Amino acid sequence: MRKKLMSVLLVGSMVASMTACGGGAETETTTAAPATTEAAADEAEATEAPAEEASGEVKSIEGLTVAFIPKMTGNAFFESANNGAQKYAEKWGITVDYQGSPNASVADEVQVVNNAVTSGADAICVSSVDATGLDAALTEAADAGVTVATWDSDVSSSCRTLMVSQGTPDILGKMLVDMGADSLEKRGKDPKADEIKYCWHYSQATVADQNSWQVEGEKYIKENYPNWVNVAPDNYYSEQDAEKAVTIGASILEAHPDIDLIICNDSTALPGQCKAAQNKGLTKNDVTITGFASPMSIKDYCEADVIEQWGLWDCGVQGAMGCYLAAYIAAGNEVKVGDKIDIPEIGEVEVMPNDCLVEGDTTADTNNGVVLIPERLIFNKDNVNNYDF
Repeated sequence: MRKKLMSVLLVGSMVASMTACGGGAETETTTAAPATTEAAADEAEATEAPAEEASGEVKSIEGLTVAFIPKMTGNAFFESANNGAQKYAEKWGITVDYQGSPNASVADEVQVVNNAVTSGADAICVSSVDATGLDAALTEAADAGVTVATWDSDVSSSCRTLMVSQGTPDILGKMLVDMGADSLEKRGKDPKADEIKYCWHYSQATVADQNSWQVEGEKYIKENYPNWVNVAPDNYYSEQDAEKAVTIGASILEAHPDIDLIICNDSTALPGQCKAAQNKGLTKNDVTITGFASPMSIKDYCEADVIEQWGLWDCGVQGAMGCYLAAYIAAGNEVKVGDKIDIPEIGEVEVMPNDCLVEGDTTADTNNGVVLIPERLIFNKDNVNNYDF
């Protein structure tokens, strides 16, 4: 086991923001909703070309500590991810130290990162509130000997080792639009022929993953639904604040009473938008709302016919994967693009280049890249009770 490294010298003046994680590799996607999501990673090879096993003898991760950092605590998505990470960590013999702030702010998250380093964590696995805002703090952490990985929402790829992503931007942007189009059709609209008025409501433009989904979703709409009209090209943002999500949701419905579709690619915005519609007495027959959030956070709105369908992925598996891979590299294991890593209880994953997420990004020769979770899920009234996160 690698000896724990601590640092009390978290000095300022670090390197400037570095390039963000990049896009181009192809991958399969699954948007079906099976009866259970546990150990879903047993499926799907990431590429057609045969990949190599991670080189050398695998060093044990047992006994290591990973600081698992969400964008904010108290959010159903992140709490569910922690539950999954804790469950798997017990099987793997590692400690997952869930550290976070109830506020989704760069300053708070930087403080959490610094606390993780001084507490002696072997590795950090963080979902960032900003694409570059944590770069300096994470570079300092790495300089202090702490392995840095990301999950859910990335930082500059040169400031971390591996990123565990829920999917490439084109996969997730298409999924959001497809769920909206299918829901519109179910309420009697013709997405191909009708003029559909729509908008996007999510956290903020500086959150790399959500913004990339919106950008790719817009491309997909222009190619497949040229008759759709975006009534708010600058988008609506509620900054991952639950109360603000309801307020912003209400303002959308007030400003655009004839809107057909609201896409909420954020786990705080979606329940807020549903609540705003419910407060106004609207149902899925009046306005189509869809997006990404945990099934339990939207279940009541689904059963009240406020929403037809929405999606996500098994965040418990994703969080666990991030913690395992952070510990895997902290233990002294070395990986490169094309290597396959066997994650116990979950399955085999492949290291992909950083440009699978954002076009033009580069990937270091070793211990740098992206790993995708194996599938994405769609929830509706028929299957929502099959899930408990």
